[in-house]
Amino acid sequence: MTRLGPRQARRRYLVLLALRWLPTGMLIPVLALLPLERGLSLSELGMVVAAQGFVVLALELPTGGLSDSIGRRPVVLAAGVINVGVLALLFTAESVAAFAVAYALQGVYRALDSGPLEAWYVDAALAADPDADISRGLSHGGTALGGAVAVGALTAGGLVALDPLPGVEALAVPVLVGLIVQVVAVVATAVLLVEVRPAQGWRAVRTSVRGVPGVIAGSLRLLRHSRVLTAVICVELFWGFGMVAFETVMPVRLAEVAGGSDAAGAIMGPAASAAWGFSAVGAALVPLLSRRLGVPLTAAALRVLQGGTVVAMALFAGPVGLVAAYFATYIVHGAANPMHMTLLHQQVTSAHRTTVVSLNSMVAQPAGALGGIVLMAVADAVSVQAAMLVGAAVLAVAAPLYLPAHRAQRRDRSATPEAEQTIR
Repeated sequence: MTRLGPRQARRRYLVLLALRWLPTGMLIPVLALLPLERGLSLSELGMVVAAQGFVVLALELPTGGLSDSIGRRPVVLAAGVINVGVLALLFTAESVAAFAVAYALQGVYRALDSGPLEAWYVDAALAADPDADISRGLSHGGTALGGAVAVGALTAGGLVALDPLPGVEALAVPVLVGLIVQVVAVVATAVLLVEVRPAQGWRAVRTSVRGVPGVIAGSLRLLRHSRVLTAVICVELFWGFGMVAFETVMPVRLAEVAGGSDAAGAIMGPAASAAWGFSAVGAALVPLLSRRLGVPLTAAALRVLQGGTVVAMALFAGPVGLVAAYFATYIVHGAANPMHMTLLHQQVTSAHRTTVVSLNSMVAQPAGALGGIVLMAVADAVSVQAAMLVGAAVLAVAAPLYLPAHRAQRRDRSATPEAEQTIR
């Protein structure tokens, strides 16, 4: 094992994190448009996208302890190699089956990639200095992640607009460049990510997998004993379903109003890049609102507001109006997430925090997969606008699920003065 200093570990973490998210940013503007250009129908695209969600759902818990058991480095390397295969498949895929395999493998990649790089940084920093300030590195990591996605999306838009490679579709060029970057990321991981803690071995992996049913049972027991927690988790079901409207359906709608897939891909690059910035603005501003309304009512209002912004995305007839509504949707999206997570954390103790956060993430996967199937089928059978309106309704209808948390907070506040009077 090699010991790194905290600063050295932080620098390596930020480099590897940026390289990990750069190809993802390059895919955002073209991921829905490329299969459609290669002949898939909207319904087929929905089925293909669903494969990723179902695979992540199946593997999230079994792979959760893998890096604890066999080490961070092999898991990060394995995830990177799998993503090389995903990008190669996406670049060459021409059929529903090929795209389905690519998306399913992407689900494997997402499951393996969930946390080991961040865990490695924390291990390395604390091994060098038990009092190291890891919050600074993690905060910089968030900045590096957002910056890499934004740069990747901008680059993709530029590549589609320039169409620099004769014989390669404009929408496929960002996939090819992302593939090259991912190969660089794998090489960089092999060089920079050195193991800083002993692995526990494959016996620990088997123990972790056998413990999955117990983790699920424990999560369900927590839900059974808290109506507030159950309601907050259920919001994620509606949210995961409705997100398909402004993530996957958005490029399709843009292709309708912008005059074709290539034009949409060129616009989606800078639009997706800017959307990440608007999301951060929403997260920064929402405390001003929550101090006036309280967290539960703010979260409920944001569900309704996001439904309204997606309605605007469906109804605006030109690219300028559509992109403006898209930005508004991401402002609300960025504001809603910290409110939701605050309510989630308020309902659990530290002993169950990780389990409940994982459960919240897990329920979004099948919901998103179902949303992809249903909304794309609606887009195929009726219209893309109709699909967006259905997604908007699903987002808004989740708002009342935050009300149990609001009522619980009111009861707690009213009980506190009574308790103080009793003490006096």
